[in-house]
Amino acid sequence: MTTPQRYIAHLDLDSFFVSVEVVNNPFLKGQAVIVGGSKDRGVVTTCSYEARKFGVRSAMPMRKAMQLCPHAILVQGTRGEYSRFSRWVTDIIAAKAPLFEKASIDEFYIDLTGMDKYFDPFRWTIDLRNEIIDQTKLPISFGLATNKMIAKIATDEAKPNGYLFVQPGMEKEFLAPLPVNKFSGVGDSLHQRLNAMGIITIKDLSETPLPILEKQIGKYGVDLWKKSQGIHDGIVQPYHEAKSISTEHTFETNQTDENFLLSELVRMTEKIAFDLRRDQKLAGCIAVKIRYPDFETTSKQISIDYTMRDDELIPVAIGLFHQLYDKRQPIRLLGIRLSELTSHVLQGSLFANIGKKDELYKAIDDVKNKFGKTALQKARTVKPKK
Repeated sequence: MTTPQRYIAHLDLDSFFVSVEVVNNPFLKGQAVIVGGSKDRGVVTTCSYEARKFGVRSAMPMRKAMQLCPHAILVQGTRGEYSRFSRWVTDIIAAKAPLFEKASIDEFYIDLTGMDKYFDPFRWTIDLRNEIIDQTKLPISFGLATNKMIAKIATDEAKPNGYLFVQPGMEKEFLAPLPVNKFSGVGDSLHQRLNAMGIITIKDLSETPLPILEKQIGKYGVDLWKKSQGIHDGIVQPYHEAKSISTEHTFETNQTDENFLLSELVRMTEKIAFDLRRDQKLAGCIAVKIRYPDFETTSKQISIDYTMRDDELIPVAIGLFHQLYDKRQPIRLLGIRLSELTSHVLQGSLFANIGKKDELYKAIDDVKNKFGKTALQKARTVKPKK
C-alpha cells in the first residue's frame, strides 16, 4: 500500500491587526499604520507594509518606530474586533477543512493529505482563500507544500496577499536561494555565526558536511541540516474546543459562605491565568463549574476577547458564578476552565498599552516563577491566620 502524498496548507492573515483596523476604517487604507501601545512606553504589535518600508517592525519600541516613520498613524487597537474577526475566519475554515490547526489568532494549517483523490488541493485552497477574502474583506496569504515548514516559508514568500504552491519534489530547489535565517530558531546571533562560516543561503547550509555543522553548532546543527534538505515531520494538530487548561477544588466540607467561595474562585482564576502567561497563550473562552452535595453538576461558559490577564478574567468568572449559584444549596466542588487557547509571539503583551499594567504582570510572574505560585496573592484570596 503506497503512502499518500502529503499536502499541507499554511494560511496567514496579512498584518492582521492593521487589516482589521482598515476594514473598520477605510481611511487607513494605503497609509503607514502602526498598531501598538503608547508612543513613550509601547511596542509595535504590527504595522502596515507602508510603515515597513521605513524600517518599522513588530516588537520594536514604539519610540524608535515613530522616529523611523514620524508620519505614521498610531492605532491603539480594538481587541474585541480582533477576536471577532479571528473567530469569523476560524468558522469559515472549520466549515470547509477536513482537518485544521489554529496555530495562532491569525495563522492556520490545513492537512489535505489524501484529498487529491477527490479534488485539486491547490485549487481548493485558492477557493477557500477567496471565500475568506469575500466574506471578511481581510487579505490572506497561503503556502501549499508537502510539510508544515515548507508551507509556512512559502506563505512568507507569497506575501502580501498572495499564494505559492511548492510542488512535491521541489522543496530543496525552493529553499536553496533563501537566506538561512528563513528558518525559525535562526536568530541574529546564530545567523552571524553561520555567515561567518560562509553559510549565507540555505543551499550553502545543505551542502555543508553534517559533522562540521554538528561540531560548530551542536545538536541544532543536525536539525538545521535536515531542514535544509526540506525534511520536516511536524503534524497538523487538530483544532478543537477541548484544548484547555482548568483547575477545580473539592471542599472537605460543603461550603455555603459566598465570600469564601468567591475568594476561592479568584484564587483558581489567578492560578490558571499565570499558567496561561507562562505558556505564552491566550484564552478565548472561560467556564465555571459548580457541583452540589447530591453530585448535580452545572456549568456555564462564555466567549471572551482573547486575553491572559487576571483582571480581565476574574470579573467574568465571578459573573458566571452568580448566574449559576443556587444559594439554597451548599457547594461541594468549584472549578474553572479556560479554552479556545491560541498562541502568538507578541500576544503576551498584546491588545493594550504596553505600560504599567504589563510591567506589573511581568514583575508578579517573575516572583511566582522564583518563589512559587502562592508567593503573591490577591488580598481577597488570603486566608486569615487563626
